[in-house]
Parts: sequence; structure tokens; C-alpha cells
Amino acid sequence: MPAKQDRIVLEADPADAEDFGIGAEAMERALRSRVVRMARTGLGLSQDEFASRFRVPVGTLRDWEQARVTPPDFAVAYARVIAAMPEKVAEIVSAA
Repeated sequence: MPAKQDRIVLEADPADAEDFGIGAEAMERALRSRVVRMARTGLGLSQDEFASRFRVPVGTLRDWEQARVTPPDFAVAYARVIAAMPEKVAEIVSAA
């Protein structure tokens, strides 16, 4: 459930008794999570493979992808760079 002060950006479906409105904070977290997940799935990697290749703790990756934790700005930016240049990022990370 959204916080009392969290503005609803996606109203609940009145035809669905179990549906609920989504607040702005939850929507932002979901959108950021999607960026991370799409970077990984776009490369066809499992969470373990992605975490290992790009040095992200697998538990942290899972939390971000499942929107349990909002991915910070650097994580969203890193995911976008990985999606755009996966081989270059893997090369740089492995050299560190």
C-alpha cells in the first residue's frame, strides 16, 4: 500500500476488489527496477551470471530487480551502460 502522503499515479481497477492504487514512489522504484532487469535479460544472462560478470552482489541485484529496494542512480546508469556496451564493461571490470 502506498504511504499516506504518496500521490497515487495509477488508480486501482474498480472492477478488481484485490487491486490497489500505486503511488509515485512505488512507480519510480518499479521503473528503475525494470531498467536493471531489462539490461540483464537483454543479454540473456541469469542473475548469477550477470552479478558475477559485472561485479554486482547477487542479493543486491535480486533486491533491485524485484523492487524490494530502489536501485540508486549509479545502478540505473551502470545498467544502461552495460546494456549499451556489455563486452567493454566486462573487459574493464575484469581488468580492475
